[in-house]
Amino acid sequence: MAALVRLVHPAPALAVVSLSAALAAILSVEAGASPFTGRVLLVTLSVLGSQIVTGATNDWADRERDAIAQPSKPIPAGEVAPSTALGVAGVGLLLQVGASLPLGTPAFLLGLVAVASAIAYDLWLSRSPASFVPYLVSFAALPLWIATGVGVPLERVAPAAAMVGPFAVAAHLANTLKDFDGDAAVRSRNLAQRLGRTRASALALALGLGVGIAAGIGLGVSGRLGLPSLLLGAVGLLAIVQGIGSAHRLWAGMLVAAVSWTAAWALATG
Repeated sequence: MAALVRLVHPAPALAVVSLSAALAAILSVEAGASPFTGRVLLVTLSVLGSQIVTGATNDWADRERDAIAQPSKPIPAGEVAPSTALGVAGVGLLLQVGASLPLGTPAFLLGLVAVASAIAYDLWLSRSPASFVPYLVSFAALPLWIATGVGVPLERVAPAAAMVGPFAVAAHLANTLKDFDGDAAVRSRNLAQRLGRTRASALALALGLGVGIAAGIGLGVSGRLGLPSLLLGAVGLLAIVQGIGSAHRLWAGMLVAAVSWTAAWALATG
């Protein structure tokens, strides 16, 4: 069971699911409904399904490279069979589809776009200079997927989807930096490898912090930056700053910032 949990990459999965649940609950309340409606639950379950698909497919696709660079991962360590990983991915896809269908066609299709982009990353693009593209697509689709899922007009979250691009690239770089040496060993040509460790780290920090600071300034100028949003924004900035000098801490900081800033933005713009 522990190996199956590791197979789906629990830290980023938990961050994305928590982010999605928080945003769905906040949007639901702002729409005059309870934060505990069936739609909020279904959105959360559908996002959970997508994360199971993404993590299990990633480990299946990278099993031969992981045998060289990360032999302790579940498949190369012999703790999970490749066929089992595909079965777990299939269960995740069924969960996503089953939870998304009752939410309507827009939410269902946006969820498919997000998961298809993630699968394209796992199977092909993670080893190419275009490795950041699926992050752009999936991060941009996520707030739209959640909004349609809880029955909120898309224009409510359109600014967030538009601003997510720089942060998506920052998150991608942080994720690949923690595996930099292993990727170099198997001659991956992802964006971080093309930039080099120093430039990739600097760009990830600059983009991550830049998004948080720019969003805070924008909300402050518009008079919508209340104390809760200000505190959440500060938590996100500190989470990224503490990652200076450590790729693993930077990746963890990006996850914390994503959750904190999503909640801060939703509260400030409600």
